[in-house]
Amino acid sequence: MTNSKLSFRPIRSYVLRQGRMSDAQLGAHRHYWSEFGLDLTATPFDFDHLFNRQAQRILEIGFGMGDSLIALAKNFPEADFIGIEVHPPGVGRCLLQAKLNNLSNLKLFNKDAVQVLEHCIPDQSLDKVLLLFPDPWPKKKHHKRRLVQPDFVALVAKKLKIGGQFHLATDWQPYADHMLSVLEASVLQNQFPKQQFAPSQFERITTKFETRGLKLGHQIWDLVYIRVSAANNA
Repeated sequence: MTNSKLSFRPIRSYVLRQGRMSDAQLGAHRHYWSEFGLDLTATPFDFDHLFNRQAQRILEIGFGMGDSLIALAKNFPEADFIGIEVHPPGVGRCLLQAKLNNLSNLKLFNKDAVQVLEHCIPDQSLDKVLLLFPDPWPKKKHHKRRLVQPDFVALVAKKLKIGGQFHLATDWQPYADHMLSVLEASVLQNQFPKQQFAPSQFERITTKFETRGLKLGHQIWDLVYIRVSAANNA
C-alpha cells in the first residue's frame, strides 16, 4: 500500500531473506489473506469492530513461522491475537495453520513492526506485547539495527493499557544486557526487582527457536515490564 502519510524507517532491524515460498505458503497468501491478513493503514484499527467483540488483545512482534502464535490462539480462545512478521514464508505458514485450525481470534501483518505500531495500533489498546528472540545483531557495527531501542520501547509503552505487559526474551547475553539497560531507563516498570531478569520461560510458550537453543546449551533471558500509569505517554 502506498500512502504519503506513512513513514518509513531509515534503519531496519531485519534483512528480508530471499527464501523461496512453498506452494502451500503461496496458496495461503492467495486464499487466506483476506480472512486473516491486515494491511498497513494511515489510521488505527478498531479492534472491537475487527474481532466483533471485546477481549484481551495480545500482539506478537516477529512471530517467525507462527508456531507459538498459533498455539496461543488455540489455547486461549477468549483472547484476541495480532501477529507481525516481515518474512513472507513465515506469514504463509501461519495463515495456513490459522485456516486449518479455524481460528477466529487471530489477525496478521506482513509489515515492519514500527510502521504497524505507529499507524495501525491504537494507543492503550494492548494487554500484552511479546518480542521473543529478536535478531541480536551481535556485531558492534550492527548494534544500531537492534529493535530494542529507547524510541521503540516508548512506542510500545504508548500502545499498552495501564497494567499491560511487555515480555521479551533472548538467548544472547549481550543483547539481554542491552535490553535490560534500555527497559530500566524507560517509562515501563520491571515486574521483578529493578535490574533483574524474569524467571526463564516466565508465563509463555516455549518456541521452536528456543528449543533448538536449549539443546545447544544456550541460556535464556526473559524480561517482563509493565505500564503502570497513564502518565507514561513518552
